[in-house]
Amino acid sequence: MSLVENTFMSFLSQIVAEERIRQDMEKGGFDNLEGMGKPLKPDEAQHLPPELRLAYRMLKSGGFVPPALAEEQEINRTIDLLAGMEDEGERYRQMHKLHVMIMKMNEGRGRAVNLEASDDYYRRIVEKVRIAEDRFKKDV
Repeated sequence: MSLVENTFMSFLSQIVAEERIRQDMEKGGFDNLEGMGKPLKPDEAQHLPPELRLAYRMLKSGGFVPPALAEEQEINRTIDLLAGMEDEGERYRQMHKLHVMIMKMNEGRGRAVNLEASDDYYRRIVEKVRIAEDRFKKDV
């Protein structure tokens, strides 16, 4: 197809699409849509350059997350795992794993990991692990 034919076909398909939208609007096809009258959700990719936004959305919808977010999710999963753990030895190992993950994340970010939502919980876990560590050392 030549450039002229491509341009004409593109123009023609745009006219057809606009006509179908106009007909649907007249029939009320856009009335009572979900979220009608409500503000749009903020664009989560607005901080990215426009040329990267589509790729970001495609990766996100495919279940891929940035490495920093994956690390943070792993830290949160480990904290949740510690909550239900009864074996003191395993709890100690998981707490050590958590400590290493946080240190790695701090190094990569150049700043401390923010655990605000679970600060009190994290403090209690550390306290329990220290008690377990003391017991573990006494038993050895």
